[in-house]
Amino acid sequence: MIAAGIDVGSLSTETVILNENRDILSYRIIFTGANSRKACNTSFEEALDLAKVSREDIAYVLSTGYGRERVDFADDQVTEITCHSRGLNFLHPQTRRIIDIGGQDSKAIAINGQGKVMNFVMNDKCAAGTGRFLEVMARALEIELEDMGKISLESEEGVSISSMCTVFAESEVVSLIADGKQVKDIVHGISLSISGRVLGMLDRIGGKGEIAMSGGVAKNIGVVRAIEDKLGVSIYIPKEPQIIGALGAALIALERAETAN
Repeated sequence: MIAAGIDVGSLSTETVILNENRDILSYRIIFTGANSRKACNTSFEEALDLAKVSREDIAYVLSTGYGRERVDFADDQVTEITCHSRGLNFLHPQTRRIIDIGGQDSKAIAINGQGKVMNFVMNDKCAAGTGRFLEVMARALEIELEDMGKISLESEEGVSISSMCTVFAESEVVSLIADGKQVKDIVHGISLSISGRVLGMLDRIGGKGEIAMSGGVAKNIGVVRAIEDKLGVSIYIPKEPQIIGALGAALIALERAETAN
């Protein structure tokens, strides 16, 4: 039996294909772009090709993410909060708190040992501290987004970034450049600002126990290290943090297919 989970995000769309043994047969990450319906179809088809299976082999398809309603071939849909919780519980059962920072929103989630959501807070009102925020900052600094993490680690003392509003923070960064501040210190300051926002979210959900991180920003070692330093703990980062929502959706899809049979 094979099932699929599709996570349609604002910046990227992911598909995960699972078999009955909970083995990941394949996954595919693509840019969502302007047409989320096309993106989910492309991601799904490419994941099928990688897994060497056809649509007819898929017993159940579950969609998640902000664009989950766009997946017109899905059997059902579930919120991304539930899916990220299930995905990280599967990969790292010790997880009790989750930091999920995606393209245009961020979440802090408290879960129990079965991956059930106990509490959560979500920032979807602005792009502060998200992947889009980092993209804008990288452009202002004229560096590659993928290089921000390692550049941040080169700094010995980050400068203060007082605003987390993307527009105001961009202006602040431009002013810091004009004042002769080093790029590495500005980037580290950005990482510190994001970590402060994350700590506030974790305080609001409460709870204790190990912390895991999902979403594309989890690939930014500068942000991860800044959060770890403030918390004084290590954070579990999956091998591919961008597919966690799709993985959770695929796990739920497989359970539903098994129940139906």
